[in-house]
Formats: sequence, structure tokens, C-alpha cells
Amino acid sequence: MKLRLFAGVSVLVLTAGLSACGGSSDTSDGNTTIDVWLMRDSVSDAFQKEFVKGFEAAHPDIDVKVQVQEWDGIGEKVTAALASSDAPDVIETGNTQVAQFAQSGGLLDLSDKVDELGGKDWLKGLAEPGAYEGKQYGIPYYAANRVVVYRTDLFEKAGVDAAAVRTRDQWIAATKKLNTGGTQGIYLPGQNWYALAGFVWDEGGDLATESGGRWKGALDTPEALRGMEFYKELQALGRGPKDSDEAGPPQADVMAKGKVAQIISAPGGANTVVENNPELKGKLGFFPIPGKTADAPGAVFTGGSDLVIPTASAKQDAAYTFVRELTGDAWQKKLAVAMSYVPNKTTLAGAVASDPGASAMAAGAAEGHATPNTPGWAAVEAKNPIKDYLTAVLTGADARKAARTASDAITKAMRTGS
Repeated sequence: MKLRLFAGVSVLVLTAGLSACGGSSDTSDGNTTIDVWLMRDSVSDAFQKEFVKGFEAAHPDIDVKVQVQEWDGIGEKVTAALASSDAPDVIETGNTQVAQFAQSGGLLDLSDKVDELGGKDWLKGLAEPGAYEGKQYGIPYYAANRVVVYRTDLFEKAGVDAAAVRTRDQWIAATKKLNTGGTQGIYLPGQNWYALAGFVWDEGGDLATESGGRWKGALDTPEALRGMEFYKELQALGRGPKDSDEAGPPQADVMAKGKVAQIISAPGGANTVVENNPELKGKLGFFPIPGKTADAPGAVFTGGSDLVIPTASAKQDAAYTFVRELTGDAWQKKLAVAMSYVPNKTTLAGAVASDPGASAMAAGAAEGHATPNTPGWAAVEAKNPIKDYLTAVLTGADARKAARTASDAITKAMRTGS
């Protein structure tokens, strides 16, 4: 599922007169009208209006109707739309949902458009899950990922230079140094499985692997176990709960109490911290999650969206024109600035250079990954044995045995969910 990373984002306003479903039509003036489903909280009302106005001015023969969709229940709604004769012409979907929809045969294969759209520079965390069985169905739209949100004043007081924290070893040393004078060096809840995934990827492991067309859980590999070992070491430097994730209690609320030096969060989490404690305004900074070496930041889960075109769309040419414009360089730069998102191409990272949070995300996004690219992964997240695995290890269970149990659960979920 799409990762809901985007705190503090304005909400789209529904275009007047929209129907409940798709239903492309031509207007009385001969224009082609395309129906577009975009997701709530993806972009601001101001940006949506700016883009539609600019697009229609550049393409006066195409009219755009945007309908905002809710994330809850969207999988079932999109699946039904793809199977109908009344599908919208363009759909925004979470990057990790594309395989689920492509499996049904309801998405247009856009593989022949990849070069034209600059696919060689796409963020792999958006592009890879947008492909299914060797064909490209999802076109990268925007991305966001986690960074380290830190207290600049507490770092200064402890004599820690955040710019020098580039490796895991440096991060551990800095966090230990921050654990003084009543300060909690880091707040890391026990079930932040997205953070664990990054550490596993850094070690060369994965959450699940595919061989001969069959997927199986992979948390019990030596590489994944090393990722778990680092998670355990880092988590022990804080006082976060071992049996809940970053939402229980909300980690931004914990940081707002004034004693926490770092959290792992999307930059938008800093807005929530300041909302809860205005005294921290101007005292929060960002840096990419450190990697094993200083050569590159740590791996991160790339949250975000792709754009897809249903095969049932009767306006595929106009729909593709819409996708090409919204994912093209000019509008990607505007979107990144307006929303503090990571653009869909590594070559566009400079667009957010003046935004500290977004630029930290962009640096990390170059090392971005997605969850295993199989329709069965949705069933894994529904029960999420990874969270249970984290809690088990952090509360004293043998890591290898717990990893085997979790891997077996992942395997079973993927095979029953495909």
C-alpha cells in the first residue's frame, strides 16, 4: 500500500459536477474530456488548479475533470473500475499497488513510452514497482521517504555536528553522545518496519525474494539478520516502546515534549512537532538516514504514487498526454517546490535544493526501494508479521528462530494473496 508520509499537506477540492465513477465523454465543443482520479492529500488545491489550467491552455482540445479519491478502500474501487466499461482515463495509485492492478490485465502497457518519458532517470523506488512481469504500467509521479528529523539545539549542546553524521557508526556514536542530561538520543519504536527494511536493504538483503515465479519470505537470510541486528542496537539507545509502531503513540507528539533529539520520519513530521510545541520552531533539522559507508545514504522505503491508464479508457491518447505533462520535467519541478516532494527523476533533485527537508529526502531517494513487487504483498501488510518479528527480537527472542517464523508467515501470506 501507499505509504502515508505527507503530514501537513493541503487537500484537493473536488471539481464541480463530477460523477461518482469514470465515464469519459466529449464536450459539445468537440473537445475530448478525460476523467482523472487523484488521491486525497496528494497535492494542494492550488497546485491542482495551476496544473489543470496550464494543461488545458497547452492542450486546448482536452478538458480535464479531476475527482478526489480516499485511500481507504481504494484497492477495491480501482479493481472494480478496471473491470468495468466506465473506468476513468487516468488513475493515481500508490507505487506498491501497481502490480495488484496490473495482474488483472486492466492497465495499459506503457513500456514503449519509457524512453520518451525519461525513464532511465526515474527513481527506482517508483519505477520498479510500476513494472510488472517485465512491462511498465505505472509512470512515476512523486516520491517521499523518511529522513532523520533532529533537534539542532540539542545536537549543538552535545557537540554533535549533524553534517558529519554520514555512516551508521557515526550515527550510533552521535546518538550515544546525545543520551545525556535527560535527553533521549533517539525515539525509535519497536515496530518501525520501514526503518528495518532500509537496514536490511543496506546489507544486501530483502523482505522477500522470488525464484522460478514463486515468492518466499527472506528475513532469515544472513543479510536480513544483520539489518535486524543494527535495528536492535539503534533502538536500544532510546526508550521507545517495543510493541508498537510510530503511530502509537505518534512519534511527533513524543518529540514535541522536548526531550527527544531524533526521530526517523518524513520531513512533514517536523510540522506536527512544531504544531504541538511552538517553542521548537526553528530548532529542527534534517539529514538522510546514514548508510554503512559515507559513499551513499542509507537505503529507504520510497513512498509515493504512479499514474496508470486503464485499458478500458476510450481516451488513451489524451490520457497519455496528461500523464506525460504531469510527470514531465517542467511540472515535476513545480510540484517538488510546491509540495516539498521528491521529483520522479534523480536528475531533478536540484529543484528542492533550497528546501532542507525535501533535499534530505531527495538524497535518500537515490537509494530508494519498494516492497517486493508482487500482488501478494498486500496480504503481508494486512497482517504484517514483520511487526511481530521486531517485537519478538527486541523482547529477547532468538533472532534466527523469530526470523524463520516471520519468513514463513510472509511466504504463506504472499501465496494466498496472489
